[in-house]
Amino acid sequence: MKIYTRMPKTLLPFYNKEIAAAKTNLENSNFLKSWYHLERAHIIGQKYPYEHTLAHWKMLQFGIKIKNKKEIIGQIPRLLFGGVKSFVGHIPNGNTGGVNVPPLKSMEIPKDIEAIIKANS
Repeated sequence: MKIYTRMPKTLLPFYNKEIAAAKTNLENSNFLKSWYHLERAHIIGQKYPYEHTLAHWKMLQFGIKIKNKKEIIGQIPRLLFGGVKSFVGHIPNGNTGGVNVPPLKSMEIPKDIEAIIKANS
């Protein structure tokens, strides 16, 4: 079992870029693009407890902003348990983190993200 604690410093800028893009798009009411970047941040950060938890926190805030009760309710357990699962290395690779997919379902990682992770992990 691999225990993950900190995101590699070389990977962090890619994660932060996605979080920043999600925030900017949310502020501009471009909800589809904001969610797209939150999903990408989740994929990049899901192995690392802090970044994984932060991605779910941002998804919860997104749900609140757009008044989506399903997303709000669904993000609460993900927020509480996602970081723990990251810490013990038990995460479904490629999962985008929203309530539109089962929390334990592995998914195909987009090729560009897969290349970023491989080059910076």
